[in-house]
Amino acid sequence: MEIVPLRQATPRQLDPLFEEEAERWLADLHWDYRPSLALIRRFIETRSLEGCAAMQDERAAGYGFYVFEEEKALLGGLYIARRASESGLSERLLAALLLNLRARSDIGRIEAQLIPFGHTLDLALERHHFRLHKRQFMYLDLNDGRAPARAPSPAPPRIERWTDRCFEPCSRLIERAYARHVDSEINEQYRSEAGASRFLRNVVLLPGCGQFLPEASLVIPGNGRNEMHGVMLTSVVAPRVAHVTQICLLPSLHGKGLGRALLDACIEALRARNFQGLSLTVTSANSPAVLLYESEGFRVLRTFSAAVWDAKALPVS
Repeated sequence: MEIVPLRQATPRQLDPLFEEEAERWLADLHWDYRPSLALIRRFIETRSLEGCAAMQDERAAGYGFYVFEEEKALLGGLYIARRASESGLSERLLAALLLNLRARSDIGRIEAQLIPFGHTLDLALERHHFRLHKRQFMYLDLNDGRAPARAPSPAPPRIERWTDRCFEPCSRLIERAYARHVDSEINEQYRSEAGASRFLRNVVLLPGCGQFLPEASLVIPGNGRNEMHGVMLTSVVAPRVAHVTQICLLPSLHGKGLGRALLDACIEALRARNFQGLSLTVTSANSPAVLLYESEGFRVLRTFSAAVWDAKALPVS
């Protein structure tokens, strides 16, 4: 098995791997990953995507890639074929990716949220000095008509549909919502309004996480025209399946039932449009959010680790 730069692999060599990966995303996570893979394939075809491939007899047995954002790199994917017989291939591929990244003096941070299929990378990531944060991929079957039992809620908040006017106040809300929160350790974009704006553009305007669904994306407006108290954004990730790309509130409003109100309104909008499922990811340490989702009927499909490597936090040798 040889690890080569991704630019040396052709799309035709990778196509069987893409087909298998798409099948596993759909079967395990109810997610149609084919549009993302089509985008990856186009970048590989034009030799404009950085990464590595594991080749065996001119066939791709695995691949991984990364993208850059200023002084940060994002590990965007790492997949190993079922047929790959070599033990530890995922660790070898990961090591090759990281060797390339650390050879660059301009990269001071690496983020990764890799959902494993048939292998785990946690120990390997820790050996490479990544900090790990456990996360859960959860799913709600919208065909299950059973209403979860809950205590009577206070007066419901005013909830409105997302519009383009929400971009600026939502960016400010995200920065405030994740201040000193574990998720801002995982995703550095949450630490500033400019970073939050880039995050929003990716989920609303670009196909980075499915096709944005404004009909089930909701906000709780604040007291002023440019203020926002809460937001919930969703995208379509498979026929009749949606995914929560963002849900957050002002920290001062936690515990008042607003998160549940947003979630219930989203579920109602999805059911009215005959959606069959809703998925989301949540950091396990965020226990109030995990308890909320469990009480709404979400179940865990997969656990994985969000991993962060920060050059400033490396141990001194």
